Amino acid sequence: MSTITLIGRILFSLVFLGSGFGHFAKTDAMAGYAKFKKVPAAKFSVLASGALMILGAAGIILGVWADLAALVLATLAFITGVWMHNFWTVTDPQAQAAEQAGFFKNIALTGAGLVLFVLAQDGGDLFGWALGSSLF
Repeated sequence: MSTITLIGRILFSLVFLGSGFGHFAKTDAMAGYAKFKKVPAAKFSVLASGALMILGAAGIILGVWADLAALVLATLAFITGVWMHNFWTVTDPQAQAAEQAGFFKNIALTGAGLVLFVLAQDGGDLFGWALGSSLF
């Protein structure tokens, strides 16, 4: 069971690793979109959220303070879903559908992150292999 859990942790984290590295590779474009969405300190926010995504994903994969990492990623996914994918404010049907998909993806990631938070706190066979221990 711990092998399957590890695979699940890696698959969950891949979304955040890809997005996190994208925040650094496409900082200016993402900062422009963040400004459009009225994110304060857009460029700093893009870089900070990218760093949190990479560190959080690494923590979950390696099992180093994975409970904190999962909680950070769940919080980040929720805030991003509500702020950046606020489909209820979009009038164009195609753009609204894209934002709605992004919103529900982030809500699903929030739920998965919360489950990982609990599993990482309990540790043992449910969480599987871990390089470190839980923080909380």
